[in-house]
Amino acid sequence: MASPQFFTPPIVTPSKSKKRFTLVQANKALALVSRIVADIVNTHRDATALQGRLETLKSSKEQNKTEKELEVKLDRLQTLVDELGEVGCELKDYQTGLVDFVGRHQGRDVYLCWKLGEAKIGYWHEIQTGFAGRKPVSELQEAE
Repeated sequence: MASPQFFTPPIVTPSKSKKRFTLVQANKALALVSRIVADIVNTHRDATALQGRLETLKSSKEQNKTEKELEVKLDRLQTLVDELGEVGCELKDYQTGLVDFVGRHQGRDVYLCWKLGEAKIGYWHEIQTGFAGRKPVSELQEAE
């Protein structure tokens, strides 16, 4: 089993983008998105700690209590991920708060890439390349 710091909640359904954003629209959404993502990162951290604790407990009473706490955290995590999905962006990483917004570059869909702690969206990447293929938004050509 993966170590607890890499725990990905198995019952939490990832958010899927439902909307296409311009860079301006995505940056305006960050006020709300950053609050939701901060809650996701914190709740995920708590769930990960509970999962790690659960693996070390010997007493069934302690296990039951911890399992219930974990279930509450996972329910909260799912609610937060659903909220993020309603905004229209996609959560890519529970630990770092990496989020992608679908945008446009030269007539095709791309991801506008943002991470918790960043003041605004500074990068974009092709759908297939992921985070490693990030390019500065100064190269983004949104016009069709």
